[in-house]
Amino acid sequence: MKLSVVRLAAKAVLLSATMIATISPANAQWENQVEITVRGEYRYILGNGIPNHETGQFPNRNNPNQIRPQRHQYRVPADPVVASQPTPMEGKPFGIAVNGVPFDPGTAETYRGDRRFHYEALTGVLNLGLDSSNAHVQPTGAYHYHGLPNELIKKEQLRGKQKMTLLGYAADGFPIYSPRSYADAKDPESGTKVLQSSYRLKQGTRTEGPPGRYDGSFAQDFEYVASLGDLDECNGREGVTPEYPEGTYYYVLTTKFPFIPRMCKGTPDDSFNRRGPGPGQQTRPGPPPGRRPPFPPGGFRSR
Repeated sequence: MKLSVVRLAAKAVLLSATMIATISPANAQWENQVEITVRGEYRYILGNGIPNHETGQFPNRNNPNQIRPQRHQYRVPADPVVASQPTPMEGKPFGIAVNGVPFDPGTAETYRGDRRFHYEALTGVLNLGLDSSNAHVQPTGAYHYHGLPNELIKKEQLRGKQKMTLLGYAADGFPIYSPRSYADAKDPESGTKVLQSSYRLKQGTRTEGPPGRYDGSFAQDFEYVASLGDLDECNGREGVTPEYPEGTYYYVLTTKFPFIPRMCKGTPDDSFNRRGPGPGQQTRPGPPPGRRPPFPPGGFRSR
């Protein structure tokens, strides 16, 4: 692994990285390639989307797609600014990991074709063939994370000595960290704890859309309650980090909903606007590389 870090204005800025993927059954024929550079006002993240860690077996019974190299090209502000109001990221990748793999929590599966209600990938209703990093593969061959990238976290923690683990950058340029962060957001000597989101499952029965009780099938089944946990409605907070000792707004991936944030605190860059069909759908000509079993899965009933 080759890595270069340059400190500018008391901030550690990752300028370039080339990482070689661990051989695994799913991506043994490819090597991870990613380059992160800061030029002027922007941080550019280019990569082939091949993870630098072990993955599950793809194709598999619930995800018939094979990992293939991509041409990911993203740009984010190098000095991001909090906007006047959050920007929802529905239908778009939320961010990009330090290994060049997108954070893309949404799914293509909807309730009876109603695009207002997309099924959640990590709440137990669907089996989309996710691996131990809560990731799977789109028909285009794009490997992407729906939740905590556990294998990436392990690699980054082994590589560094930091108490907090930088995992990537959101579309608005703010950094993304693993769940364990400083207990006191402003004090790096305060020890660490696993941060919790401030979302909870609603009580009762849905008033529109799919019938049944709120059970976590859809994002609309959850509600934000200020100060319920450690994080705001964008699953982030202000504080100091190893890379930003003077302080910054940063996002946190969590073990519970929303897992990966669904809104940007700043202004997302246009490079994250999805071109063509949404997640999990065919985006280039040629025979389909595989399709999932019919949805909803057998035995599924409205609750």
